[in-house]
Amino acid sequence: MPIDLNEHRKKQNNNQREQRTTPPPNNNNNRGNNNNNRGGFNIDSLPMPSGKFLSIIILFIILVFFFVLARPFIVINSGEVGIKVNLGKYEPTPLLPGLHFFVPIFQDIIIVDTRVKTQNFVGSDEIDRKTNASTAYKNPIQVRDKLGLDVFIELTLKYKLERDKASDIVRDYTMLWDENIVVPYILEAVGSTIGNFNAEELPSKRDEVAKLITTNFKNKINAIKDQPIVLDSIELRKIILPPEVKVKIEQVQVAKQEAERAKQEANALRERAQGKADAAIIEAKGNAQANQLLSDSLSTKLLDLRQIEMQGKFNEALKDNKDAQIFLTPGGAVPNIWVDSKSKQRTTIANER
Repeated sequence: MPIDLNEHRKKQNNNQREQRTTPPPNNNNNRGNNNNNRGGFNIDSLPMPSGKFLSIIILFIILVFFFVLARPFIVINSGEVGIKVNLGKYEPTPLLPGLHFFVPIFQDIIIVDTRVKTQNFVGSDEIDRKTNASTAYKNPIQVRDKLGLDVFIELTLKYKLERDKASDIVRDYTMLWDENIVVPYILEAVGSTIGNFNAEELPSKRDEVAKLITTNFKNKINAIKDQPIVLDSIELRKIILPPEVKVKIEQVQVAKQEAERAKQEANALRERAQGKADAAIIEAKGNAQANQLLSDSLSTKLLDLRQIEMQGKFNEALKDNKDAQIFLTPGGAVPNIWVDSKSKQRTTIANER
């Protein structure tokens, strides 16, 4: 086949241009290649993976990626249980704390808290309102007393869920079982209890009211099938009465205080009067006892002695004044009468007992 001369010349010119623009070979690279060759290692000599092996590696990377993304495992902490759900069906046996695996899309695990939970029905003056999974805050419970007056009750309710009954309670009442069971039941227990009292007598019967609320609530949760909820405690914090009832109670308390103060003053006066009377009685008894002792001591011999002593004194007096007249009244210590007159005739009358 004839060769086109023009084409042949064009190819030669192109080859010449390429030779001019091509840089000279790098001796360093040649030395490096020579060194690599001398070391026995050449990167170009590494075997390339085959297409099947490369597909396996890519598939493994994809599986690891989806495993991490789907997270087909879950960790259950202490104080919690897990409920495995298979295509919408709840398994009755709860999963205990630890690591558990499940099949995404087909299975799921629900975490249920089985620790003691707290419901605080308190006012806005409460400082600590840190709500978490185990503690909740609500407004005070508004109920009516026996006469239809509004009363507000503040209390703290503590309870927990039985671990073995978690699957049934979540299946029947959902994860909001607190709001569906506990809250309505405590509201009913408080309302039925306060409805039996008048508002003004609630403060004085606080302990009785607290016991009745606890009993009514416990009866309600025990009536649930299998008794899945356990009551820990109910603390009655405050009873808030209507303003008019508070004023009435304060007036009654003031009246009671005044009556008590008057009673105490009367008792004090009575005690002082009784003390004076007792002192007079004691004094009279003392005098009577003294007189009795004196009377008992006046024997016949003692009277005779006193008579002799008195006669001696009379005789001494008559020696000094013979005209003196001395009269002695019978019945004293000396039961005699001596008569001395100025007349010449002296009469002596002696009456002996």
